[in-house]
Amino acid sequence: MFNIGKYLVLWCFAVLFSSSLSLFSQKTMFTPPETPLREIIDTLHSVRISDPFRWLEDKTNPEVIEWTKKQHDATIEYVDKVSKKYEGLDDEITSFLDRDITTAPSFQYGREYFYSLKKGEQQSKLFTRLDGKEILIFDPLAIDPTGKTAITSFQPKINTSIALIATQKKGDEINVYRIIDTKTGKIIGNPIENAGGISFCREDGYVYFSPKSRETIDKQIPQKVYKHKIGTPHSQDVLLASANDAKDFVSVYDPTKANVTVYSNGDFYSNTVKIQRHGIDKEPIEIYSSKEFRAYEDFYKDKIYLYTNHNAPKFKIMVADFQKPQFEHWKELIPQTNDVIEGFTITENHLIVQIKQELISRLKVYTLDGKFIKDINFPEIGNVEGISYDVLSKKLRASLTSFTSPSTVYLIDEATWKTTQIYREDVKINTKDIESKFVYYTSKDGKKIPMYIVHKKGMQLDGNNPTMLYGYGGFNIGISPRFIGTTASFIQRGGVYAWAGLRGGDEFGEEWHKDGMLDKKQNVFDDCIAAAEYLIKEKYTNPQRLALKGGSNGGLLVGAVITQRPELFKVAFCMVPLLDMIRYHKFLIARYWIPEYGNPDKAEDFETLLKYSPYHTIKNGVPLPTMFVSAGENDTRVDPLHAKKFVAMARQNPAQKNPILLHIEYDSGHGSGKSVKQTVEGISRELRFMMTELGM
Repeated sequence: MFNIGKYLVLWCFAVLFSSSLSLFSQKTMFTPPETPLREIIDTLHSVRISDPFRWLEDKTNPEVIEWTKKQHDATIEYVDKVSKKYEGLDDEITSFLDRDITTAPSFQYGREYFYSLKKGEQQSKLFTRLDGKEILIFDPLAIDPTGKTAITSFQPKINTSIALIATQKKGDEINVYRIIDTKTGKIIGNPIENAGGISFCREDGYVYFSPKSRETIDKQIPQKVYKHKIGTPHSQDVLLASANDAKDFVSVYDPTKANVTVYSNGDFYSNTVKIQRHGIDKEPIEIYSSKEFRAYEDFYKDKIYLYTNHNAPKFKIMVADFQKPQFEHWKELIPQTNDVIEGFTITENHLIVQIKQELISRLKVYTLDGKFIKDINFPEIGNVEGISYDVLSKKLRASLTSFTSPSTVYLIDEATWKTTQIYREDVKINTKDIESKFVYYTSKDGKKIPMYIVHKKGMQLDGNNPTMLYGYGGFNIGISPRFIGTTASFIQRGGVYAWAGLRGGDEFGEEWHKDGMLDKKQNVFDDCIAAAEYLIKEKYTNPQRLALKGGSNGGLLVGAVITQRPELFKVAFCMVPLLDMIRYHKFLIARYWIPEYGNPDKAEDFETLLKYSPYHTIKNGVPLPTMFVSAGENDTRVDPLHAKKFVAMARQNPAQKNPILLHIEYDSGHGSGKSVKQTVEGISRELRFMMTELGM
């Protein structure tokens, strides 16, 4: 007898089962266009190296352009298809980024300037305040209505009403400089194009000019500095300094507080400084030179103040007489201590020294002859993110921030050391129910590594919280509290944000940095792996709910950690990364990073790099987690070839089932130059995809 009830049950089950299979296949199936293998074998230092995707290095090749576009389109289609819709998410991101924003006032040479962005506008404009009136003096949208041109720097000239203002387009970091009248905004003369940097000479009508163009970047032409007469062709420029190698830098400038020209050259971590005292020296004289250490100079009255790590890994401040500036005459003014000295500012009567204690920046006051006076205390607890002093208006200001408090700026009265709040960023993000904690965890070799963990109050340590681990670990760039911004949307929905202070940064001085560079780079990856293990062991999360994210050098970190310990993570976001460490130095400005990573042309460095180079360490038979690999097509720092080659190689792994996605930013570079709209769309897409992958 036919049982209609049983039939309906079986039919419903079949429909549900078939629907679940369909949903499952839709969720997991990612079928990007195929990538041809074109085998190239190099023998480097007696080692055979396979490079089947070298053809992707040529971003001018029409085939590569077409391949890149198809891969990117496939990524967008897939991510938008599988990502959940989170109620209110886009509104939260938009309300933070697309709003009326007026920055804190900047006091320069007796004048006040600020940037302003109105809701709906795509780039900030520069204003000044004169006699209580706000005057627009530069609008990048007037130059480029598409919103893809951004202001990159602003330099007024002392005792004048003119300034240099620089812009870049699509994040290419190739500057166009214009001279403007700072009272009216009128542009004076023609733009100076293809510039890396420009500064005013003391002599009216001249600037120091360092060229930078697509040609100098692609051909890795060493940096040069010229003296350029404004309004004349560059063929008449006078060469003042030239680097011998693209891994080195040169600079020439005239400080405002001394009648002197300063010449510097060196690499990322060491330098030589020469000065030419006008009316005294016929040629520049060397005051410092080292292949191991570095020193940065400032001038005041008859003294030269030097910030240096010379035999002082946590830095110290030295002083020299203007008449006897050579290194052998330098005297220690503020010695190295257990705290890291991050820098100093000279006022009329004091040295304001910024120090780092347990990863929090604070301010200390000294006399000009080095006697300690007091700590500067603020009404709130926060991290000092910046300090400045205007020599004409005598205004000393400092800005503070924390994970839950946006930027707040204080004026500091040197007579009483009282602080007055003059600015607080107005944001619509509620952080009252968010808290942060500071922990140490143990790395593979026993080293204690610091980490910040930010989450909602009352979070349960049940091992099931979706967690984002962020890291960088290099170039002497460390972690410190800063406002969480759009990450609050992730945290408010139950996410945990962990930021690890990996070796390679500046958390505890130069030794901490050196312990994560060159042949010790593996320490950085071990530190990150240990951070993930700590978060799992302490019941914050588990591997199915843990994401890893990093950009630039942090993108290398993600690539190395994911290839070494893929089982620890559900998803990874690898942004503008370095991933082929055997050929990295051959492209764009990457020779500049040889002091950090090493030179693959040297056998000993090659051996170290090959061990962790993500492109070369993908293991057949070992699947990687889902990866979102993003690059900027206009990036002039890290070539997008790294992302393209790695994605292609990872997909060749027969065990790879999780999607390896390639995302290309066509209108930005190394993370800069985006319009507000681009930024909102990018953050929204990444967060939605991350939260979906983590099961939120």
